[in-house]
Amino acid sequence: MTHKIAILGASGYTGAELVRLIATHPGLEIAALGANAKAGQSMSAVFPHLRHLDLPDLRKIDEIDFSAIDLCFCALPHKTSQEVIAALPRDLRIVDLSADFRLRDPAEYEKWYGNPHAAPELQKQAVYGLTEFYRDQIRNARLVAGTGCNAATGQYALRPLIAAEAIDSDHIVLDMKCAVSGAGRSLRENLLHAELSEGYHAYAVGSVHRHMAEFDQEFSALAGRPVAVQFTPHLMPANRGILATSYVHGDAAQIHRVLTEAYADEPFVHVLPYGEQPSTRHVRGSNFCHIGVTADRAPGRAIVIAALDNLTKGSSGQALQNANLMLDLEETTGLMLAPCFP
Repeated sequence: MTHKIAILGASGYTGAELVRLIATHPGLEIAALGANAKAGQSMSAVFPHLRHLDLPDLRKIDEIDFSAIDLCFCALPHKTSQEVIAALPRDLRIVDLSADFRLRDPAEYEKWYGNPHAAPELQKQAVYGLTEFYRDQIRNARLVAGTGCNAATGQYALRPLIAAEAIDSDHIVLDMKCAVSGAGRSLRENLLHAELSEGYHAYAVGSVHRHMAEFDQEFSALAGRPVAVQFTPHLMPANRGILATSYVHGDAAQIHRVLTEAYADEPFVHVLPYGEQPSTRHVRGSNFCHIGVTADRAPGRAIVIAALDNLTKGSSGQALQNANLMLDLEETTGLMLAPCFP
């Protein structure tokens, strides 16, 4: 059986990444592509690298007939997404890639995103989309809220350790290096090549990065008490990839053992041999996450490093992984692409 799907926000990076992944998926057919600003254009005109695919033209979202659509991916900006999803048919299954339904408490959404939640009733239905940890809930969900790419990377490194009490949850320093595509495709002066290349800088320093809200929500729920990691993201002059370096208090050998056991049966999360470190170049363009553990020089401290592709495992690949579950398909379908190297 082939399921018909729609992608809203298809003219953005995550929309294009969804098209790339779904193009070889045997169980999905792209029936509609929505992109208001570029409506009427062909996908090949917006993304020439997809020229070889037979795709529908981009259309305004309100012109799409959703009656024959089995599942809809929403790759729209936050605030826009909640308004659009609220107007979609109530029986349509949705995977949202924006930030609009990630936070369970609408008050927390308003605190971190600066505007009241426009669809609080829908928020109650949403399942957090970190597949490896919410698999059972995702299968039966009507609305799945994809994680932030930074939030996903940090959680893969730390969730099993917090749950097993293998580290001191009060002393976690998370240093993250993020590629520029995580900022989206909109034109911004600080993301111009001349402004970004040959440099490297921290941003959202202190307590202002919105993905902190996801860390607070998820880590505190695991620990059964408030957990506030120290987190600083850095923008690196690369197109794809996130490298998260976590400095933790705990026994490195035990940490490696806990992570290895936690991900032993996971097809996309690979814990490297003890002392080996991951690189973004080894996961580029794939749905894989690599995790490495090394002992710090000081006894009782360890370094845990995770790497993934922000557009794939951190966003569109995660969305497709969730959609496979929702449609009762093999979870790995369309996602076993090898990383692009070099």
